[in-house]
Amino acid sequence: MTSQTITAGGTWTLGDRTVHRIGFGAMRLAQTGEALVGDAVPRDRDRAVDVLRRAVDLGVNHIDTAAFYFSPLRSANELINRALAPYPEDLVLVTKVGPGRDPSGEWIPHARPDQLRGQVEENLRQLGRDHLDVVNLRIVGSDSIAERFGALAELRQAGLVRHLGLSNVQPHHLAEAQAIAPVVCVQNMYGIGVRPDQDAFVRTCGEQGIAFVPFYAIAGTGREGGADAGGAESPEVAAVAREHGVSTARVRLAWTLRQGPHVLAIPGTGDPDHLADNVAAATLQLSQDDLARLSAAHRGQSPR
Repeated sequence: MTSQTITAGGTWTLGDRTVHRIGFGAMRLAQTGEALVGDAVPRDRDRAVDVLRRAVDLGVNHIDTAAFYFSPLRSANELINRALAPYPEDLVLVTKVGPGRDPSGEWIPHARPDQLRGQVEENLRQLGRDHLDVVNLRIVGSDSIAERFGALAELRQAGLVRHLGLSNVQPHHLAEAQAIAPVVCVQNMYGIGVRPDQDAFVRTCGEQGIAFVPFYAIAGTGREGGADAGGAESPEVAAVAREHGVSTARVRLAWTLRQGPHVLAIPGTGDPDHLADNVAAATLQLSQDDLARLSAAHRGQSPR
């Protein structure tokens, strides 16, 4: 496999930064087992570094991360810094703020508007950057985000942040944010059989030229544990994978990319073979019959 493989999936523009539509999610780099729990087992540092470098070698130029992705001995941001700095000019690092974790791993659900600058600065420090390409405001719940998003808009004006996005949001949050500053991406949970209620929101983002970036797109019922976490795979996904002679993860990613040219994928892994398989999804051609079966499974409908 060469770096040209990833180009088959096309590109999208996040503000003024162009990225391949298959990126890399750094969440699982820092730990094995259930994601983001305080007692997660740290991954091997050298292996994580090798995976990041291999991702860039394969053409990945969009990496999703956060300062709160860490385990007792590993930080995803610092692994990225060690592996990739000085950064390639085309590499786009996307991070998120809003939640936080104390050193023990305990969650702090919501940062106040006045705390967001500190979170941005911590990401800058860990990544070794003087600005962040994209910062997503991640939220929980349906409350107004105006004050928090406004605080990030001020950091954008100050030059610490280049572009802004949203994570784990509802359509009214997007409208609220757009009244304050431009939004280049929305990052929500989405995949075959995962949040079919998001279908209309995916289309809305495309109509407005906003990237939609699903997380857990290949995990299925495994969610945080990953695609091989032991959850039962959809029979339709498994059947399409058998017919093409590929993994179910590759099928899930290929379906994700077919949901619109603005839909990006950020599968994460600490395994070099899984990384190569994920990137190869850019070349998987699903037929109209494949798409119909997979979309019916996504919506919970009976196969024809």
